Amino acid sequence: MNRLSCYVRARLQRRLFLWFGVAILLSGVAFSIVTLLVSAPGGPAWAREMGRARVFVGARFGEVWNDDRARDALARAIAQDLEVSVILRDTSGAELQALGHGCGRKAWWTLDAPVVREGHRLGGVTICAERPRAFGPLRWLAPLFAAGMILWALSGTVARRLSRPLEELARVAGEIGRGNYGARARMGRHVHGEAVVLSMAMNEMAARIDRQMSDQRELLAAVSHELRTPLARIRLLTELTRDGVNVPKNLDELDREIFEIDALVGDLLAQSRLDFTALAKEPLDPVEAGLRALDRAGLGAEALVVEGTPAPVLADPTLFARALANLLDNAKKHGGGVVALRITAAPGVTAFEVEDAGRGLDPGEEKRIFEPFYRRPGEKAREQGSLGLGLSLVSRIAEAHGGRARAANREEGGARIGLELPTA
Repeated sequence: MNRLSCYVRARLQRRLFLWFGVAILLSGVAFSIVTLLVSAPGGPAWAREMGRARVFVGARFGEVWNDDRARDALARAIAQDLEVSVILRDTSGAELQALGHGCGRKAWWTLDAPVVREGHRLGGVTICAERPRAFGPLRWLAPLFAAGMILWALSGTVARRLSRPLEELARVAGEIGRGNYGARARMGRHVHGEAVVLSMAMNEMAARIDRQMSDQRELLAAVSHELRTPLARIRLLTELTRDGVNVPKNLDELDREIFEIDALVGDLLAQSRLDFTALAKEPLDPVEAGLRALDRAGLGAEALVVEGTPAPVLADPTLFARALANLLDNAKKHGGGVVALRITAAPGVTAFEVEDAGRGLDPGEEKRIFEPFYRRPGEKAREQGSLGLGLSLVSRIAEAHGGRARAANREEGGARIGLELPTA
């Protein structure tokens, strides 16, 4: 596990755990304060209830005050049923009867109710209660402490579940930074939401980087190998020319080798522009672009076939010209020659297809011919003057412009290979 993921896990999990504990502590303190304010004697609710009790007790004793037996029975019932102390006094304050432990300093609350009947004061009743033994600090603190510890322990699990996806993403980022492009983020079954979306995006990014680096390594190896042959031939032809042997023929061979190297370098430059998405799109006239491509390929304008009225396409001029040149070059080298460059207008797109006079495509080759370094069975790269990048580059250029490459066999024989681009 790299240092970055360890740092993320330790720091984030510790901070989450700490803040969960602080939140639980503050919640417990707030709950205790609110409970004490609501239930403790002296609060607004308590005073309102005590006023109602005072009126009720005074009225009840007023009904039986002159009946000693009934008065004593009522006082004893209140003292026993409510577990309180009851003291009865006459109008002068003299104690008539006392039940319970008395109302001293230990009294938790005291109720003094005047006994009045028909507007005449008959005496007074004092009711008080001691603080229950169970009602102490432990009655509130113990449950709160137990609940807080349980919640804090559970918060450790929550903090780990929250920090684990970030720890995994940090691990993958560190692996990719060290060059391990095969590293992937693995989320558990219980991970949902934004963490999964982020892990999928990171995995896709790593896959694209891995694929691009692999393609670049393969391309570099292939190009390095293929360049050695034309360079060796150029060196040999140069020596023969210096000796005056077949000078015109040697110059033609040199020109052909230089042309192949130039085409290869052009493909490599186009690949690099696509890799860095360096596209400079502008509206292009399809017919004008087709005529220019035919002229550069040494073909006449009669090879251009236009169907409909094609609208301008929005494309990078350099890359689009490279794509058409590769299609024409592929038809000349592998398709027995160019029959036509067909431009077809369709709703929202314009298609550019090169028709050749070759043997056509075998089943399944409609997609394989667009793979890098693909060579048809029986073909050798040097014999055909090709590295297998032309049609692959056509496909990439089409996708970079929001279009696609396509291939099919012609009814008259041969193949029809091209691309379609959205109109501007």
